[in-house]
Amino acid sequence: MLHTLVLQSHRQPLPYPWLESCLDSVSRWAETNNFDYRFIGDELFESIPALLLEKTAQQKVIAADLARLHALQDGFRQGYATVIWCDADFLIFNPVEFVLPDSSYALGREVWVQNDTNNRLRAYRKVHNAFLMFRAGNNFLDFYTETAERLLDLNSGTMPPQFIGPKLLTALHNIALCPVMETAGMLSPLVIRDLIKGQGAALDLFRRESPVRICAANLSSSLTEKEGISDEDMGLLIEVLMESVPSPLAGEG
Repeated sequence: MLHTLVLQSHRQPLPYPWLESCLDSVSRWAETNNFDYRFIGDELFESIPALLLEKTAQQKVIAADLARLHALQDGFRQGYATVIWCDADFLIFNPVEFVLPDSSYALGREVWVQNDTNNRLRAYRKVHNAFLMFRAGNNFLDFYTETAERLLDLNSGTMPPQFIGPKLLTALHNIALCPVMETAGMLSPLVIRDLIKGQGAALDLFRRESPVRICAANLSSSLTEKEGISDEDMGLLIEVLMESVPSPLAGEG
């Protein structure tokens, strides 16, 4: 049996230059650990039935969330013992301590910091699918895939972008307490801004609410441009994360 396969995907050309740094960090981590690495282009969507592609045409991220599950399943059919998915905007900035857990599968950890309706900072602890790890013989991947497909088939209205991704995973996690790779985090725009500045209330809250010091993070590329965070800012963020010792994201939990 083959050992471990790491998968990533994004449309080409890349829309933001800083994504190259994210992709490089994952491919280097894979190489260091003697994992096979594979980048998938638009062929990722070839496994999605035409009707589902049509239904998700206005929310292609939903189709991508399902297609990644098919790609992970295909990794097992190819004989791999472990298959990993990392989003294209997932940055591994502490590769030495980014070590896979022994569990049969693991989801990423989301500590999302934003202002509530009263303009007060809140941290929402969830799980995400920007990092996914599954080992051969796990029972969760097939169940998750079938559930996602069924929800998409049954839905006849509008769907939020995270419909079968973080929203479904968090709902399942709240019931089943899924294994979580706590070092695989996610940064909201408010935390990103504070990291670039070097300090701030959002960053402080993130540190308090994070159970461990994260070693990698999804950088929320779908929101950065909307929030006015420039490519130059993101380049600076990556420098801060890759070069700062100790990590500016050290948790207090």
